[in-house]
Amino acid sequence: MTDLGEGRKLIASRLRTAREMAGLSQAQVAKLLGLHRPSISEMEAGRRRVSADELTRLSEIYCIDMKWLAGSESDSEHDDRRVRFAARQLAKLKSDDLDKIMKLLSALRPKRGRGQ
Repeated sequence: MTDLGEGRKLIASRLRTAREMAGLSQAQVAKLLGLHRPSISEMEAGRRRVSADELTRLSEIYCIDMKWLAGSESDSEHDDRRVRFAARQLAKLKSDDLDKIMKLLSALRPKRGRGQ
């Protein structure tokens, strides 16, 4: 596969990941973009080119940085940006709400077995 093909594959994968993380169906995204659902499926499969306008709109819909969505930002850079954003949002919470979030995060953390 060529570099162009690899780039399209990366964008396709990130489009699907972003949509799933946003909790949206392909049909919902298609409606928001004024497209048919198969168009979203084709984008996520890498069989349809995504225009710059569509990429911009998708980044807005998914509330995600377009650099990451377009494949020009690595996953680690994206994760760092997300962690910094989360920290800023957490700093705005009241103490009781922050305690609730911390308990939730603790419950989500994988349990470690003995001897680990």
